[in-house]
Amino acid sequence: MKQQRPIQIVWRNRKARIGIVILTIFVLMALFGPLVAPYSITNISFAPSQGPTAAHWLGTTQSGQDVLTQLLFGARVSMFVGFVSGGIVILVALLVGFVAGYFGGIIDDVLSLVMNIVLVLPGLPLMILIATYIPHHGIGEIIFVMSLTGWAFGGRTLRAQMLTLSRQDYVLSARFAGENPFRVIFREILPNMLSYIIANFFGAVTGAVLAEAGLEFLGLGNPSITSWGTMIYWAQNGDALLNGQWAWIIAPGLCIALLASSLTLINFGIDTIANPRLQEN
Repeated sequence: MKQQRPIQIVWRNRKARIGIVILTIFVLMALFGPLVAPYSITNISFAPSQGPTAAHWLGTTQSGQDVLTQLLFGARVSMFVGFVSGGIVILVALLVGFVAGYFGGIIDDVLSLVMNIVLVLPGLPLMILIATYIPHHGIGEIIFVMSLTGWAFGGRTLRAQMLTLSRQDYVLSARFAGENPFRVIFREILPNMLSYIIANFFGAVTGAVLAEAGLEFLGLGNPSITSWGTMIYWAQNGDALLNGQWAWIIAPGLCIALLASSLTLINFGIDTIANPRLQEN
């Protein structure tokens, strides 16, 4: 029987297929949304506080901007922040987890202590505290805050996997043969951990997207940047639901929920790579 490639295994999973389709839609929205937006993002000439109409499918804001246009432009910022933050988080988690799990000893003790301290600290209050004392609240600062606070869980998970794999016979043989530690890690261990790494990456992206929306909603981001989080922030300040502008606040919230759900669904397919018993017939 021909061995299936990892992408084929993931695609065979129904939940993962749904997640991939949803994620693809959001990626296309982020890439081409500003090009297909019905109006300019700076256009504030429309009647303010309108509900959904034929001209404005999601209504307008209290300042006269088209909500659909904001939603399409905001996809790029929210997904950029989420994926960049997730990438930085997983890189830090990989570095800490691999070093702690492979070398062990005092190195493992020190890094495990740091991870445990970060894990004990409540995530959202810590992000709020750090964001409060940052003088400028741009995209870079938001990415910095989320990267600083979000790596410990992934580091702990990857450390546990590294501890398990580093004790396998083929790894011990390579180490006793005098192989360079980095070669052992990247040639012998890393390929067997790709599914765990990807799953942790998607989890980090999900956490970053939700955290960005939370910081923006609390006014700790940059309100002049159009993202799904700032849309919810301005909708809340403008009493969107009380004024009947339900689409203004529900649309970005639904996009955030769908994006997080798509990554979670894809993780179901990635789990089947690590555990073949979960594969669907």
